Amino acid sequence: MRRIIAFFTIIILLNVACSKIIVQPPQSNQNLEDFEMTWNTINDVYPMLDNKNIDWDSIYTIYRSRTEKAVGDEFSQVLIDLLCELKDMHVYYVNKGRGLVFPYISPRHQRDWKAFSPLVVRRYFNTPLKLACSEKVEFGISVDNIGYIYIATFNEEGLLAGFDDVLNQLMDTKGLIIDVRHNSGGLMENIRWVVGRFITESMPVLKIQNKGGTDILYDPFEPTVGKVPYTKPVVVLINGVARSGGDIIADVLRQINNVTLVGDTTAGAGCYDIEEQNQIRGNRILPSGRYINIPNTCGFRYDGIPIEWNGVPPDVYIKQTENDINAGRDLQLEYAINRLK
Repeated sequence: MRRIIAFFTIIILLNVACSKIIVQPPQSNQNLEDFEMTWNTINDVYPMLDNKNIDWDSIYTIYRSRTEKAVGDEFSQVLIDLLCELKDMHVYYVNKGRGLVFPYISPRHQRDWKAFSPLVVRRYFNTPLKLACSEKVEFGISVDNIGYIYIATFNEEGLLAGFDDVLNQLMDTKGLIIDVRHNSGGLMENIRWVVGRFITESMPVLKIQNKGGTDILYDPFEPTVGKVPYTKPVVVLINGVARSGGDIIADVLRQINNVTLVGDTTAGAGCYDIEEQNQIRGNRILPSGRYINIPNTCGFRYDGIPIEWNGVPPDVYIKQTENDINAGRDLQLEYAINRLK
C-alpha cells in the first residue's frame, strides 16, 4: 500500500510540474529585447543615418541573427559592433558591472593621441605654468610676452568665473595662444563664456538639427557684459583629439578676425544628446539593465558642413607626431609662438 501511495504521489507531482511548464510563458530573451530597443532607438532619433549612408534596415537583419546566436557574454560584443556601425564618438553604453564602453574612436583621435604632451609644452616657458579651474586650465606667459591658456575640458562648472580671472592676468600680453588640443568637450554655457571674452558684437550660434531636420534654436553668442574683450592676435591650437566642445570652440573662434587656427583637423564628434526644446532623447536603460546613449541632434559648421566626421580644419596646417613629442618638441606650439612674436 505504501508503494502504491508513493507511486501516485510521484505521478501527481509530475503532473503538477508539467502543467506549470505548459501554462507558464517562456522566459523573456533579454538579448533580443536589448537589441530591439537599441535598433529602434537609433532608428527613431539618430540624425546622421542618411548622411553616413548607413542602411539601417539591412543592419537589423544582420544583427538580429547574430543576437539570436549569441550565448552568454557574446551579446556584449554584438551590441558593441552594432553601436560601432554609427561611427560616432558620442555613442556609448554602460554594461552592468563593466563600466563605460565607447565602441568607436575616430582615426584622427587615434592618430594624434600621443602627438601632444603637457610636459613638453611646459618646456617652452621659463617659469612654471599656473593651474586654475579645478586644474582643468593651465596658463602662463612666455619670455616674449605671449600668453598661453590650455583648456582641457569645458565640462567644469567652475570654468565661468575662473576663466575670467585667468584672462585678466594675460590682458597685457602682445598675443595669446589658446590650446584646446585633447579638449574633451563639455558644457555649452562654458563655451559661450569663453567666446564672449573675444568678441565685440553678437554672433550667431552654430546650427543644430534633430533627425527630422528641425533647427534647435539658441541665443547668439554675446560679448561678456562688463568685461574688456581680448582683441590682440590669437592662435588657437587644435588637433584630432579635440572633440565635441573642442570641435565647436574651434569653428566659433575662427570666425573672429584676429584668430588663427593652427595644428590639425579636430576629431569631428558633432552629434549630441540634448534635452532642450522637448527633444526625444536617445539615452535608454535596456531591459537587461544596460544603458545606451544615442545622440539625437547634429551640429553644423558655419560653412554648412556637418561637424560629425568632418571636424574643423586649421587655417595653418602643422603636422605633429608622437616622434616629435618623444624628441621633446611641440611643433604646433613653436609655430604659434613664432607667429605671435
